[in-house]
Amino acid sequence: MDSTSGRVLLDRLAVGTAALARVCLWLSALGLVVMTAVIGWQVWGRYVLNDTPHWSERLSLFLMLYYVMFGAAVGVRERFHLGLVFFKDGLPPGPRRAVDVAVNLCIGGFGLFMTVYGLQITDSTWTHSIPSLGIPTGISYLPFPIAGVLIILFSLEHILNDLAGRETPEA
Repeated sequence: MDSTSGRVLLDRLAVGTAALARVCLWLSALGLVVMTAVIGWQVWGRYVLNDTPHWSERLSLFLMLYYVMFGAAVGVRERFHLGLVFFKDGLPPGPRRAVDVAVNLCIGGFGLFMTVYGLQITDSTWTHSIPSLGIPTGISYLPFPIAGVLIILFSLEHILNDLAGRETPEA
């Protein structure tokens, strides 16, 4: 692949992953807003109506899993994750790029574990039900493999950009 087609491919990847990151951020924000409303309803029901909704706490935890996992994946895309910044900043450009690639390989490996084991736990709990919500328990674990795939994708984008000597454009 020549450098022009490589740049075009990386540019298209950046456009796609930036859009995906924006969608994830919007879903995370929506989940946080809905969770806040559910908790508000729970407090209102408990202290004003003297009748706590039995589903509110479980739904809040359910929503939190989704918005935290999507937010964490976007954190990888935007490089908000933990890194070796102090160590890396003291290195010349060549080794610095190698450290970036190594860090993103580790993060992508973590995403792979999230995907594989998240799918296993989702599958093994799909037949169980969350009584207060009436939905399969596996749905609670679904954000782990989804976020794992996103983390792999975003890490791969960083690795390709690092190897090409480019910065990953922000979402």
